[in-house]
Amino acid sequence: MPTFDIVSEVDKQEIRNAVDQVNKEVSTRFDFKGSDARVEQTEYQLIVYADDEFKLEQILDILRTKLTKRNIDVRCLDKGGVEKVSGNKVKQVITVKTGVETELAKKIIKHIKDSKLKVQASIQGNVVRVSGAKKDVLQETIQLVRKCVDDFPLQFQNFRD
Repeated sequence: MPTFDIVSEVDKQEIRNAVDQVNKEVSTRFDFKGSDARVEQTEYQLIVYADDEFKLEQILDILRTKLTKRNIDVRCLDKGGVEKVSGNKVKQVITVKTGVETELAKKIIKHIKDSKLKVQASIQGNVVRVSGAKKDVLQETIQLVRKCVDDFPLQFQNFRD
């Protein structure tokens, strides 16, 4: 029986490379001269430090650009609130979302069932597995999911006959 998985994965090494590029660019830019602006990474969490909120937004713009060049969808970034550190320095925690969350998985399954396609969808951890009798029906399901979920990056993997 043909199956495929709906997942949301991000390459941690590519994130690390993008963070390194951002830090390198910030250290060489004239408008950041003498500032303590930087990005730190711990697993799937990025912490952006800057002197003020304007510079924080500039760093975030550079980060989005570098991530996009490395084929990482910026829709997976979940920005936290801006926090004051000391004086007028600020920091912001950005979480990189991986895996299909339960609410989103339920929404995907509901759309699949409402479409009346002859497939079965089930949640398996942070993956949605879809199985059907024919390969063509699975491809229609992929097109349906791409249309109904546009606010979160999804990949379709393990397509098997």
